[in-house]
Amino acid sequence: MLAEMNCRRSHAPDEPSNRRTKKINLQINKEHNMSSEQKEGIRNLIDRIFKKENRESAPSGPHPYRPETIALHAGQPVDATQSRGVPVYRTSSYLFRNTEHAANLFALKELGNIYTRLMNPTTDILEQRITQLEGGAASVALASGTAAIFYSIITLAEAGDNIVSANNLYGGTYTQFDSILPKFGINVTFVDPKDPSNFEKAINDKTRAIFIETIGNPVLDYTDVRAIAEVAHRHGLPLIVDATFTTPYLLRTIDLGADIVINSLTKWIGGHGSGIGGIITDAGRFDWKAGRHPLFTDPDSNYHGLRWALDLPEPLAPIAFALRVRTVPLRNLGASISPDNSWIFIQGVETLPVRIVRHSENALKVAEHLKRHPKVTWVRYPGLKDDPSYPKASRDLKNGFGGMVVFGVKGGYEAAVKIIDSIRLFSHLANVGDAKSLILHPASTSHSQLTEEQRLQSGLSADLIRLSVGLEHSDDLIDALDEALAGI
Repeated sequence: MLAEMNCRRSHAPDEPSNRRTKKINLQINKEHNMSSEQKEGIRNLIDRIFKKENRESAPSGPHPYRPETIALHAGQPVDATQSRGVPVYRTSSYLFRNTEHAANLFALKELGNIYTRLMNPTTDILEQRITQLEGGAASVALASGTAAIFYSIITLAEAGDNIVSANNLYGGTYTQFDSILPKFGINVTFVDPKDPSNFEKAINDKTRAIFIETIGNPVLDYTDVRAIAEVAHRHGLPLIVDATFTTPYLLRTIDLGADIVINSLTKWIGGHGSGIGGIITDAGRFDWKAGRHPLFTDPDSNYHGLRWALDLPEPLAPIAFALRVRTVPLRNLGASISPDNSWIFIQGVETLPVRIVRHSENALKVAEHLKRHPKVTWVRYPGLKDDPSYPKASRDLKNGFGGMVVFGVKGGYEAAVKIIDSIRLFSHLANVGDAKSLILHPASTSHSQLTEEQRLQSGLSADLIRLSVGLEHSDDLIDALDEALAGI
């Protein structure tokens, strides 16, 4: 199940594969804390990775392609059928040649496909494509963005540990952190992300990570990723970033210091509201040996006593986090993405650079129009020059400010509900990032689990209307909004 992890950044590109393999095997032989089975499994893993590098595949290596090209080509080898389109491997499991082959696969003496919960050739292409777009080292695709967040936390934290998180989160994430993780003994301290020093004040010796969203949902405050990464790294902690609202095309958070990046594939990456999925990308540069993460330095009973930060050979050490996500929570808890959904998201990735720019252009036009409307009391969009987030957002977001706009109207809650119930063209549903424009009242839906105090602390007022601005003509969207506003 380790075979499909992308390890392309952990070696010099001009060093021949056979020479690297010999060097690594010598290093493995010197590892006294590894069993013979572990050593043999890792040797096979290295062989598989380097063989994978040599097959005709994605843009990589000495020719650094731009995101638009990566979105179309990364991770797809030309197989025996010579198919240009990405095939869907719609299978739950894979044949064993014989009982010895089956036993070897489970013991990692050989590497190959076993079960689609762990790996799938279609999903592998998706994972490699997102890895390259993010500028990371390895990715693991999962059944949903929520599962990706949960697996990220339980991969590095256990009972007695805590996480420091921004308080302006998507409602489902807030509830997971506030009500569910504490049942497992993992506590979360919420802070206002507008001041990075708030994170520093909340860190203690049991803190295992800092968690933020690039643009908070639904208030749309842009988070200073670089400043908060500096706080995290000063304390030997990884920064986990939910980058769903910016996507890797608008913002490569790894370039700003993120160590683990989460995207809901359901949203702009998929782009059509036609599948559910999430993905975790490991930047491949966090030092898990520093002593703050016992799950990486103590023997892991889930995996033959392996110490993830200490026992992996040098080329695999950078992706220790992604390896543990795949082999511990994914393997044993099973929030696996279906190959059909992986294929759907690959189609979305291929047009992401074109779509997200149009989303951003339309959102800016809608926000500017609402700003001028006499019945609108306030508007938040990071691309508005008078928005509180604009100075930092404009520094980091060079391709657009995303497709979300929120606003309030005269008449408060009652007027907001009337607009949502009467508007045409905008679909009233609980999603964002669709090609079609969407509308929602978060306080009574996506964030309804929050107490009134929690909603106010995160900036969510009762009159807030959330727009996910789609790809329609901007004039048609503005006409629909004007018509609904005229009715209040």
